[in-house]
Amino acid sequence: MSKAYESIIKGLREIEAHKKGKIALKTTVLMVEPTLQYDAKAVKRIRHNLRLPQRAFAKLCGVSNKTVEAWESGRNVPNGSARRLFELIEKDQEILTREGVLVAS
Repeated sequence: MSKAYESIIKGLREIEAHKKGKIALKTTVLMVEPTLQYDAKAVKRIRHNLRLPQRAFAKLCGVSNKTVEAWESGRNVPNGSARRLFELIEKDQEILTREGVLVAS
């Protein structure tokens, strides 16, 4: 048997013993806050604060230009991953340059 297989089996046995109350395992509970909602004005404000045209903002968000246009006109709303990105940008706008996502040339 491979070491990976043995490790998986050992882990499964520990989980089974934990469920039966035979052993205590360290557990961590993570709470993830729900994402905020962003309307057309909020999306446009974020883009303007970044001083980006729609095309560059679309590239940053990993969406098409039409998607950004739809967000900013109110025809569509950003999905969960875009909303989380907007939250991070609003909390720390420098994150984009610090992490090399936006590079000025």
